[in-house]
Amino acid sequence: MKTIGPATVNELLDVPSLVAALHTAFRDGGVAPVRHHHSVPMGARDDATLLLMPAWDNEVPPRHIGVKIVTVHPDNPTQTTAQPSVQGAYLLLDGQTGTPRALIDGPTLTACRTAAASALASRFLSRPDAQRLVMVGTGRLAPDLIRAHCAERPITHVAVWGRDTDKAENLARRMSGNGFAVEASGDLEAAITNADIVSCATTSRTPVFAGEWLAPGSHVDLVGGFRPDMREADDAAMSRARIFVDTRAGTMSEAGDIVQPMESGLIAADDILAELSELCRDEHIGRASTDEITLFKSVGTALEDLAAAELLIDRAT
Repeated sequence: MKTIGPATVNELLDVPSLVAALHTAFRDGGVAPVRHHHSVPMGARDDATLLLMPAWDNEVPPRHIGVKIVTVHPDNPTQTTAQPSVQGAYLLLDGQTGTPRALIDGPTLTACRTAAASALASRFLSRPDAQRLVMVGTGRLAPDLIRAHCAERPITHVAVWGRDTDKAENLARRMSGNGFAVEASGDLEAAITNADIVSCATTSRTPVFAGEWLAPGSHVDLVGGFRPDMREADDAAMSRARIFVDTRAGTMSEAGDIVQPMESGLIAADDILAELSELCRDEHIGRASTDEITLFKSVGTALEDLAAAELLIDRAT
């Protein structure tokens, strides 16, 4: 069994190839049971989350079976040890025998495939001429999301915003020299007003931006809120936008940006126009005009992990 660390994952999973692999996976389908989602009490700290995400392909027998084990401790970055919030590992098994083939660094695989899924959605939902990206959040996913969006669209300018100005400035410095201008922004409203794409990756429990700031023709990519009590977009954003998701099953049960406005009656199930598999199968057109605002909400699906792990093991061998 191969052990594949973060450096190898980043080296072998380039954005265009991974986006292509995800497109094929969503188009062809697979078996991805709704993930096990367990809250772990942490006393005075925010509760931790344990996620178990299995998947296998449609072949009989399947080529591979995979399962990701993830823990999310939201308070980790603020503790003295300053550990990342997301930890975990991915186990890839031979589908015919069950023999373990690879143990893969979970956070790196997750960041790569999550960002690639956002880029894949952007292919259908953002304007092809999108040039200005705003990255809301400075955590683990932010660099991958910036790289993925810039690989999919002709981005020339990236504005980074975070509650911690020092972290935003540090991320902007790290991302410089990649073929686009990047700067930390202290004025989120001004940045979003001028944005073609707004990507959010936070663990906020309250909306981090106002929907009234969104410009006609913009695309919103909501990645961070993975629990019903988390929220990145406000009601105005949900009302103004045409809504798309990675999977209905996942977002309608876990994503606060979908669950909360549905519970209040602001939106209904029919307002979710398509999930990513329907876009990849050309069952929905996606963006229909240059002026409409589109919104993509993802919580992640084990099918993405499996596709990424299969591409990784093919290249590693």
